[in-house]
Amino acid sequence: MDRFRSAISEKFSGSAKKPDLEVQEEKANYPEWVKKLGRTALYVWLKCLWGPFSYCWNFLNKWTNLTFWIFTGIFVGILVGYFQPEFSQEIEPLGTAFIRMIKIIVAPLIFSTLVLGIAGHSEDISTVGKLAIKTIIYFEIVTTFALALGLIMANLVKPGIGVILPGDSDNTDAANLADRSGEITWYGEMFMIIPENFFIAASEDQILGIVFCAAMFACAAIKADKKSRDVMLMICESLSQVIFKMVGLIMNYAPIGIGASLAATVGANGIGVLANLGKLIGALYASLVIFLVIILMPIMFMCRVPMLGFFRSIAQPWLIAFSTSSSESALPKAMEKMREFGCPNSLVSFVIPTGYSFNLDGTTLHLALASIFCAQAGGMNLSVGTQLSIMGTLMLSSKGVAAVPRASLIVLAGTVAQYGLPIGAVTVIMGVDAIMDMGRTSINVMGNCLACCVMSRLEGSFRGTEWKFEEEARRRKALAIEDPNIIVPTMDASSGKHVHPSDDPVEVMVHGNKSARSLETYEYGPPSSSSQERK
Repeated sequence: MDRFRSAISEKFSGSAKKPDLEVQEEKANYPEWVKKLGRTALYVWLKCLWGPFSYCWNFLNKWTNLTFWIFTGIFVGILVGYFQPEFSQEIEPLGTAFIRMIKIIVAPLIFSTLVLGIAGHSEDISTVGKLAIKTIIYFEIVTTFALALGLIMANLVKPGIGVILPGDSDNTDAANLADRSGEITWYGEMFMIIPENFFIAASEDQILGIVFCAAMFACAAIKADKKSRDVMLMICESLSQVIFKMVGLIMNYAPIGIGASLAATVGANGIGVLANLGKLIGALYASLVIFLVIILMPIMFMCRVPMLGFFRSIAQPWLIAFSTSSSESALPKAMEKMREFGCPNSLVSFVIPTGYSFNLDGTTLHLALASIFCAQAGGMNLSVGTQLSIMGTLMLSSKGVAAVPRASLIVLAGTVAQYGLPIGAVTVIMGVDAIMDMGRTSINVMGNCLACCVMSRLEGSFRGTEWKFEEEARRRKALAIEDPNIIVPTMDASSGKHVHPSDDPVEVMVHGNKSARSLETYEYGPPSSSSQERK
């Protein structure tokens, strides 16, 4: 009985002794020449293959950035398009894939950031209305200057004189574009702002419709109870954070997509096209440079926007827009760079998406120049009143074309058909539109980024307290990701003072480029004695 009890207790208590099992693995006894061959192969792999590759990878990762690789993609794309035009057409889908990846994130990016910017930083709807009125007025003023400059340059340079137009049988494509443009009506413009529903606007890349839906949703969130509002803001903030992570992943593919897109453009048009319509192309690029010098740069000076810092900040989105001929592809990077430059989230998320429909400086300048070019190519001498009428028509019809590459051809064909200008001139422009589209699209992006800075200045928030809190929060998150054990000083929003005993915020390397790592330490309120001693 005692033996039975001990057996049961050992079984359930787990104290029973288990036999010691020792498993020995028999080592294979390879011949000596096999061992020497394996050691030699490992040495060659580490020293001759993996070692140099790892060294080069670490060197490039440390001393290069996205801008360097975009320039490399542009250079390689031009060479491939010039020397291998047939192959460049085969790789064009690689560029199309980049634009499609950007389109995936545009609608959720605009919606989440705009809702977060409006409802998260203001409890008064009138504040949003005032900002919208100021923004639209600024857009229309600058756009009017662009149209006027395009008309003036067309009358001075006269790029259409001497251009031979094709026969009527060759104008089928241009006539189809004119049919797609439709008639310009006031309710058509209104329905462009108010979509049938949000998902139709998102699927058809109607940026203005997405902005309208997001603004209405944000205003409704402001009116809702605090609990509902906080939940929606938390969802939008999480969505925006995830979307910006997606932007980072997509931008790793940007040099390949940009290079393929530019190679296809050069391969399809060739260098010889510059000789046939070089006067038109030269007039457009000269007009864009003049617009930058006499319009945009004085605006920077009057609004006290740091010019060198501004141009440095928009370098990447400008290159992306120039290479892909689509403002939409540069939208995520433009919003990110303007946040880094000094504009608060509430302004960036509202001004830049709205500008993609109302502030198309390069496109409106090109449309004015191209319309007069069509008249000159057909031997028509338009009166001043007719040119002003064309200017007003283009001001309405050009809204919302930035999302689609070369969509301005539809607007141009519709305007030409409406005023009885020769449609054959549009056929001629179609041959070089890809080259001109790169310049006007890049100016669109530059103008929208500048508009964001100007509105920040007018609102008194450019690099102000709101932006400093947001910038420090971004740095704090980035530092927490890099080193979770480090203590980062936090800010008390009511007093504007650090909660942590340290006086100055810790410098955090958040941004990928080297220049953004040297941002100055921000001070909130009068400096303390300890910070004065350190200085």
